[in-house]
Amino acid sequence: MAGAYSYDPGKLSERGKDLMRFELGDTMVEGKEKTCALTDEEYTAILEMNKSWKRAKLACLEAIFRRFSYEADTQTGPLSLQFGNRAKLWQEEYEKLKASVSQNCLSAAAISAQGNESKKPYFYTGMMSTEREGG
Repeated sequence: MAGAYSYDPGKLSERGKDLMRFELGDTMVEGKEKTCALTDEEYTAILEMNKSWKRAKLACLEAIFRRFSYEADTQTGPLSLQFGNRAKLWQEEYEKLKASVSQNCLSAAAISAQGNESKKPYFYTGMMSTEREGG
């Protein structure tokens, strides 16, 4: 059974496949598998498996860049298709979001150990120096 490819901009206020398609720029559904990265069913399944919107988006990006990573660059006469660049762009988006999600996973204790502007951090440059006056 082939997957469905639909996009309804009227549903962008709902956290569902249409909003995810919009945020990822995967909205050219007219060409089906030729223009879309994932099917409606794939988006729906990923959203159901991940409670967090960012984690679902991260899973979508990973699925997309892994799918496109198998496409080879080709050249026929003057025509050159750089499919590897497409996979690289999706992977860069994945890496940026992954860093953001990882940063959000820090515990309060880990964040407070980093210090803040009003409090000197626990570790600082020169803390182990043993300079003595008059030697």
